[in-house]
Amino acid sequence: MEVLRTRVGGSGLLVAVAAVVILLAAVPEVSATRWTVGGNMGWNTNVNYTTWAQGKHFYYDDWLFFVYDRNQMNVLEVNKTDYENCISDHPLHNFTTGAGRDVVHLNVTRPYYFISGKGFCFGGMKLAIHVEHLPPPPSSSPLNEKSSALRSTNTGHTPFVLTAVFAIAAVLEVFTRVW
Repeated sequence: MEVLRTRVGGSGLLVAVAAVVILLAAVPEVSATRWTVGGNMGWNTNVNYTTWAQGKHFYYDDWLFFVYDRNQMNVLEVNKTDYENCISDHPLHNFTTGAGRDVVHLNVTRPYYFISGKGFCFGGMKLAIHVEHLPPPPSSSPLNEKSSALRSTNTGHTPFVLTAVFAIAAVLEVFTRVW
């Protein structure tokens, strides 16, 4: 530790750690969701995917996880017209990997249309969703005049920040031993 203090200066180390903590506290909370399409039924026949998607909100950076019989079905992204008519001849993207466990990253805010080719679309294997931006966090309400206690509205990052501080301290300790 003495080597680091002489090279950086005691207060320089403190300033560096404080700057990292402030930057980490400013990082927005990530809340991406991994949706298993069809829930416990998976990507399969006899599932109404319109009903499954109803009431769900799909946000930018969420993931769709398709689980299906790899020997029979596939996962194709198509345009709206091909979705409505179950046309799989010219998909926008074929997400089929051959494992029956395909993941789609929803990294553009727009409508997505998925079907299974090989005739399964006509049996209902089609999903239409709209991906939107995550809504802003709710604004904090004014303090209740009857209560003088302050309420913290930003406690979601505390475990992350503390973990990051300890990790950075451990890394700095290793560097001090090397120097």
